[in-house]
Amino acid sequence: MTAPVEKAEESAGAQMHALVERLYPLCRSITGDGVRATLDIVGEYLPLQVHEVPTGTQVLDWTVPQEWNIRDAYIADATGHRVVDFAASSLHVLGYSVPVSATMPLAELREHLHTLPEQPDLVPYRTSYYKPEWGFCLAQETLDALPDGDYEVCVDSTLADGHLTYAEHVVPGQVADEVIVSCHVCHPSLANDNLAGIAVAVFLARALAERNPYYTYRFIFAPGTIGAITWLARNRERVHTVKHGLVLACAGDRGDLTYKQSRRGDAEIDRVLRHVLAASERPHRITEFTPYGYDERQYCSPGFDLGVGSLSRTPYAGYPEYHTSADNPDFVSPEAMADTLAVCREACTVLDGNRRYVNLSPYGEPQLGRRGLYDALGGRSDTKDAQLAMLWVLNLSDGEHSLLDVTERSGLPFGAVAAAADALLGAGLLKE
Repeated sequence: MTAPVEKAEESAGAQMHALVERLYPLCRSITGDGVRATLDIVGEYLPLQVHEVPTGTQVLDWTVPQEWNIRDAYIADATGHRVVDFAASSLHVLGYSVPVSATMPLAELREHLHTLPEQPDLVPYRTSYYKPEWGFCLAQETLDALPDGDYEVCVDSTLADGHLTYAEHVVPGQVADEVIVSCHVCHPSLANDNLAGIAVAVFLARALAERNPYYTYRFIFAPGTIGAITWLARNRERVHTVKHGLVLACAGDRGDLTYKQSRRGDAEIDRVLRHVLAASERPHRITEFTPYGYDERQYCSPGFDLGVGSLSRTPYAGYPEYHTSADNPDFVSPEAMADTLAVCREACTVLDGNRRYVNLSPYGEPQLGRRGLYDALGGRSDTKDAQLAMLWVLNLSDGEHSLLDVTERSGLPFGAVAAAADALLGAGLLKE
């Protein structure tokens, strides 16, 4: 269920859906030209720093694999008709299939075919990244209709030394401390997992660029698992600057929002997302961290233990379209992506505004009237809340409590508390 969207968010939703549709036909994997083509399109929306890491590079406990590229693949019957065709969908080929050109009987071919018997009209998504194999994915009903006989099999691919490609976009902030926003770019024609996440990340970056954020925001577009591991390996010396982070995935289906907490469980990003989702009164779920899922498990590995959570709508494997041909652009909605984007923007607003202050007049309540603070509230519809927010901020500004602490304790909106802090700071009653 999505919340009602504003007109600007509705426009962003339509643009994000258009981006998903553009990216959908490309054949992505953990390496190769499909990733580069994807980043080329993202680069039309955001300036990117693209990194190419050579095959064989040691990255933590892993090694950058050989690069995979594919030009064509098919299974053809005796008449030459392609009964399975990579040109129709990139899902039809087992990811990282090694080259093959052969003719074989259906009985032998079956060993290399992948279907979903329980969803007979859908094509599954399957890969074999680290074991040299070849194969095809097809609908069970297509397989059932194939007569016995010989079939021509062709996978025109290369698996050779090359590079792993990932990209970054940085929105400069007032401080060097960073918030990372990460999404994976390795899945082929799957709209929710994870093209919707890419689209939301792109439009979040553009929204942040229109304001002057407190934190520096680093957007990471990388292949799943090996890409995040590569980024961590190459940024090990500066990873201490990452104060908060969010992994975006499955961001466009019509289910309720789900926030998976960081390994810490009480990281600031966890508190912020819990607050934003609760305050918005959206139906949502908060789940505990598990070392399975998307790249939050890399950022939250014990050696790094970064405060990184994951935001999605229906979680991975939680919807029947997951990793099938049914995860197409019709499955994701502009409204759902706009709703996910709105929550991300709200979370960034709270993160940026969540400071700790010290009351410079802590002995008794300072006189606010002679400082013009009450007069400044005249005519506001929320005058009472604004006055109360000032008193709460003054009372809890002891250097130990953040504005989010004040918000949770007072029950007032974060925006009112942050505005009160700004007013008190301007009147010389607070220091950061």
